Amino acid sequence: MITLYHGSNIKKLTVLKPNLADHDRPYIYLSTIDVVAAFYLCNAVQRPYYWFPYGFDGDIPVYNELYPNALREVSEGVSGCIYTIRASEENVLPFKNIPCARLSTASLAVSDIFPVSNAYSLFKEYERQGKMKIGRYEDKSPRELEMFYKMIIDYMREKSMRNTPDCSYARFVRDKLPNVWERFLNEVR
Repeated sequence: MITLYHGSNIKKLTVLKPNLADHDRPYIYLSTIDVVAAFYLCNAVQRPYYWFPYGFDGDIPVYNELYPNALREVSEGVSGCIYTIRASEENVLPFKNIPCARLSTASLAVSDIFPVSNAYSLFKEYERQGKMKIGRYEDKSPRELEMFYKMIIDYMREKSMRNTPDCSYARFVRDKLPNVWERFLNEVR
């Protein structure tokens, strides 16, 4: 049995059920790291799109701010729960490109609930404990930012967002990263 975590804005769940996201079938998205599950409390864009700019420094999750005070903006006042699940390794699938992520196609019973009243306060506590890092915008080099911006442009190109400029992801990029939006428009003419 392994311990897995799931972050949700829906409170008091006793069973997690698969939901359709932007993949081929309904899944429950889980993590072996509670901090990563907490990131999923704070989606800055509406589904079916996602905005979770995190990575890792070794085994430590890093939330990457791509504009000033981004983490505070997307997480302050956000509430929800981090659910703990005990599952057999055979009942979950690894998720490509994210070593700590797992997927389940079957419903899973919740074994514990950690209520979160303010996700930003929780992240500051995780940072104080050394369980996560915040890659602050002002500390990023132009090269680092360019790497992230290129990924955003590639994603918008893949999702044909020139044709859907009012979708939640395109609106978010247009509002928060207007230079990236302009580059995207110029590159996909």
